[in-house]
Amino acid sequence: MAMVTGESLKSELEMFDIPCQDDSVLDKMVEQCICNRIQADDMVLEWVAYSTTKNGLKLTTDTLELFEHEVLNKKNKSKPSSRKEESHNRTRDIHSLQDLIKAEEEEENLLDAYCTPAKGSQKRALTTPEHPNSKRSAALLTSPGLLLSPASFSPSATPSQKYSQRGGRGEVAVTFGAVQGTRWAGRQAPGHGVQLKLLEGPEDSLHCSYKYMFQRLRDVRNVLTEKMEELGEGLRTHFNIEEFSTVSLPAQDSITVLGQVCCDSNGKLNAQSVLLEAGPEQGGQQVPVDLSELKEYSLFPGQVVVMEGMNTTGRKLMASKLHEGVPLPFYTSEVKMEMDEEPVNVLVACGPYTPSDSLTFDPLLDLINVIARDRPDVCLLLGPFVDSKHEQIEKGQVTETFEAIFWRCIESIVDGTKSVGCRLVFVPSQRDVHHHFIYPQPPFTLPNLSKDQAQRVTLVPDPCTLLIDGVAFGVTSTDILFHMGAEEISCGTGSDRFSRILKHMLTQRSYYPLYPPVEEVNLDYEKFQSFGQMPLTPDVLIIPSELRYFVKDVVGCVCVNPGRLTKGQVGGTYGRMLIQRSATPEDGKRASPCLAAQVVKV
Repeated sequence: MAMVTGESLKSELEMFDIPCQDDSVLDKMVEQCICNRIQADDMVLEWVAYSTTKNGLKLTTDTLELFEHEVLNKKNKSKPSSRKEESHNRTRDIHSLQDLIKAEEEEENLLDAYCTPAKGSQKRALTTPEHPNSKRSAALLTSPGLLLSPASFSPSATPSQKYSQRGGRGEVAVTFGAVQGTRWAGRQAPGHGVQLKLLEGPEDSLHCSYKYMFQRLRDVRNVLTEKMEELGEGLRTHFNIEEFSTVSLPAQDSITVLGQVCCDSNGKLNAQSVLLEAGPEQGGQQVPVDLSELKEYSLFPGQVVVMEGMNTTGRKLMASKLHEGVPLPFYTSEVKMEMDEEPVNVLVACGPYTPSDSLTFDPLLDLINVIARDRPDVCLLLGPFVDSKHEQIEKGQVTETFEAIFWRCIESIVDGTKSVGCRLVFVPSQRDVHHHFIYPQPPFTLPNLSKDQAQRVTLVPDPCTLLIDGVAFGVTSTDILFHMGAEEISCGTGSDRFSRILKHMLTQRSYYPLYPPVEEVNLDYEKFQSFGQMPLTPDVLIIPSELRYFVKDVVGCVCVNPGRLTKGQVGGTYGRMLIQRSATPEDGKRASPCLAAQVVKV
């Protein structure tokens, strides 16, 4: 460390045009540099940063004492621990040479698994008269259990002990509707005659080029503006509003404004940081909102709302009334319901399909056994199938490509349920390591499927609106519940958070109404405008999450969080439901097509 003097400090201060003729001030700074072991230039930089936050604080001995108390002392508290940690790490490294050598040997063994073995070292399974390859063993290779053998994916994969020792298998965790005496089984010929149809355009259009990391802010703004205008028109018609006022125009009377909720900083939204951003037709400006007069509210960034209140200065809106969105109508089928029509049994499961401590697909094999037992008509299977957050995937401890692992997984599901004959719907996830990590997400491509297999398999994007025998299903594998739960603020609503978030999704008519999205969601706004919106209010909304499983009726839509098939090292849950297209009664009231639903532990 170079010697710090009063002259060196004075020259550094002059670089920032800070005059200092008082020798006592310079002596105090020299003392602080020596005691805190910092150089003259670092000392001056710290002072400039501190004085700027204090509105140009003057350099005196008194202010230097405040600076030492608020800045330098706090830095000192963290330094001993870091030095102690460094010395501990050095000691630990010295005493763990054997562990390091062992780790290097394991790494070399792992690298050898990716290399071609040296001549003479390769072990071959020779076929001899004494040890023939039996036809029975060759036939067993097509079973799902052997296709998903742990040795085929990772050289060190062993079955998870915690998963195999789990309790509560088959236990019903949540029930909904008339479940008494319900027979949880499909039709006599499962999947036969069940109609599956995507309500959006052809899914091939999602395979078009994406603008990865190249979106113009103008295009994003246009998408958000169109969404605001569309929802605003619905609100204006529903609440009989004549016109919307300019959000920042001073007015002595109560005004009605349309805008999008946003935060005044990059932090989390709170009651004091709410801004209302108007569209171009209403001035396109932002104004702070005072929520103190609202008895109840529930807000999140990106929400389109109508507010009534006073804005006498044009600088702050005193909100007195809040109008949220209006949901779209439900799907009405043109096909008349048959009197003897049987209900459709739908099974829903969401990945990951392996425990976190092993790459064995034991949970998926258990799910295949459940499908073979219950014989559902339709299986909705949501990703991730090859989870990017799995420890062994992150470390690259696999001996096959991610695509090969995924194909084996799909092949096992298709072949394992062949005797059942159920329809299979595969939904991708942002966490599928082999697939496009962008939202909306295009469907999987499975070119290796045979003609017979392809007849039972439907590949859909994330999100999508799917018609199953005339019942509208909204499906997304993105954890919007978790993302919005971290951003939503509320007061006096009297309802649980899940119900509020689900209602927001339905009234905002979007599968991902949060703006800006969380960092892990790469949102393409041009595709989102076409494929991320709800074309109608679904009869059933499938919305898996890391949060606790549930089945809820929200504004007439049955919302199901089936949970995940695995939770860490133990088993998770899956969902099942009975649906039936409902005939419109004479009184005009709509009956829910979801007759019963359950969440079951795997």
